[in-house]
Amino acid sequence: MTEIAYERERRSSRKFMRVRVKLAGKNQQGRRFRHASETIVISAHGALLYSEQDLEIGSLLVLINSATEEEQECRVVYLGDDAEKGQRVGIEFVSPSPLFWGIELKQPDRVPAQTSSVTKN
Repeated sequence: MTEIAYERERRSSRKFMRVRVKLAGKNQQGRRFRHASETIVISAHGALLYSEQDLEIGSLLVLINSATEEEQECRVVYLGDDAEKGQRVGIEFVSPSPLFWGIELKQPDRVPAQTSSVTKN
């Protein structure tokens, strides 16, 4: 029996913060869209936000910070549950952008976020 430990560490810290953004791209039907949205969680590498569009994992989008009008190319990495404000969507910046949100995001502690082990026979 072999035991393998997996550790996942965050690349940057996450912060629960509502930021008004615009999301632009193509939905599952191939139709272009641009709509206002709001983040749930932000990080230097992306965000969790609400979207009213049907999206696919891997879709490329443009995220626009409504306060600064700065644009950042991103890809969909997570599709979550539907909520009142839309589906929860995790996006990852194509290039890390720690200054995109206009606040300083600290580096994560060097303690693993989650440790799990799997036993193989």
